[in-house]
Amino acid sequence: MSNTNESKLQIEMRATAEAAKAAGGKLARLGAEGRSKLLRALAAALREPGVRAEVTAANAKDLERAKAENVAAPLVKRLGLDAGKLDSVCDGLDQLAAMPDLVGRATLRRELDDGLVLERVSTPLGLLDVAAVLGLHGLVEVIVARGSSEFVRHIMSQSDIPVMGHAAGVCHLYVHANADAAMAAKLAVDGKTTYPAACNATETLLWDAAAGGALDACAEALKQAGVELRGDEATRKRVPWAKPASDADFGFEFGANIIAVKQVSGIDEAMAHIAAHGSKHTEAIVTADQGAADRFMSEVDAAGIFHNASTRFADGYRYGLGAEVGISTDKLHARGPVGVEGLLTYRWLLRGSGQETASYGPGKRPFKHRDL
Repeated sequence: MSNTNESKLQIEMRATAEAAKAAGGKLARLGAEGRSKLLRALAAALREPGVRAEVTAANAKDLERAKAENVAAPLVKRLGLDAGKLDSVCDGLDQLAAMPDLVGRATLRRELDDGLVLERVSTPLGLLDVAAVLGLHGLVEVIVARGSSEFVRHIMSQSDIPVMGHAAGVCHLYVHANADAAMAAKLAVDGKTTYPAACNATETLLWDAAAGGALDACAEALKQAGVELRGDEATRKRVPWAKPASDADFGFEFGANIIAVKQVSGIDEAMAHIAAHGSKHTEAIVTADQGAADRFMSEVDAAGIFHNASTRFADGYRYGLGAEVGISTDKLHARGPVGVEGLLTYRWLLRGSGQETASYGPGKRPFKHRDL
């Protein structure tokens, strides 16, 4: 019976994937204005009370199932789709509708020779989905895996389809010796408390040995905001009410109002700690020293590196990208918040008038290679 059910599911998924792929072709033929009109219509539909009620009811069932299956609380929080999130989705759709159309845009146009013109033109990656379509190689062009690192690794190991991994976010806020205490406290609270379950939430606060006053301000502000501090020995000497941190607390994505705090001797140790414990998602420095900020932003290896700004800004909606499928920590193809451009690849279009390769080369006809 199990094998029969799995077979039936695969048949249904293949039919769904084929329909989605066919719809993609229709979208491509709509043209820029047609696609913008469709996005605006979708945003308008999601603002209708009746539609919202249906979405909310469906999401409530998903949340009940997640809780029944003992899904981790931070993941359940991410799964929730409240009015605020729906408003953001609608705003994102409006952003997309207002953006210049990116599909079919020529990013390079080069004359190879008289009557032989090459173009590099943007085109969608194709059909995206997740676990249920792992076996649909040839129909699904890319899988966007969002979730824990373990989940992403599982998806990568189970399919030959390319995977764009969007996994854990272990983000640091480094309070430099020349940090403004009030600013550091404000950014620490914002980075930790506005949405603790988000992958761009601040999970670790590093403070310079010469920034004790700024640490005090951060600790008090975080305490008032209901955040649990887990500090190393140096931190607990200044903040005795903080709980002791274990080694496992550093490099861990809490997804809750908990933050690990550690003293560092300076920017070198801060960057070394981030390199060892970060997830290459988003890292931030608070400082009035432009030289230190420039060095931090040049040398830290992450998808996003911020100066005097909350890690929570790492978001496709806030970047003005419209829709976001996730935040990639990979270096190939897309990196950081992945919006429309991150879902595009390109094609090479060559228009000639009967040319053959045998006519070109040493001692033969030279290429012009003139950019138009």
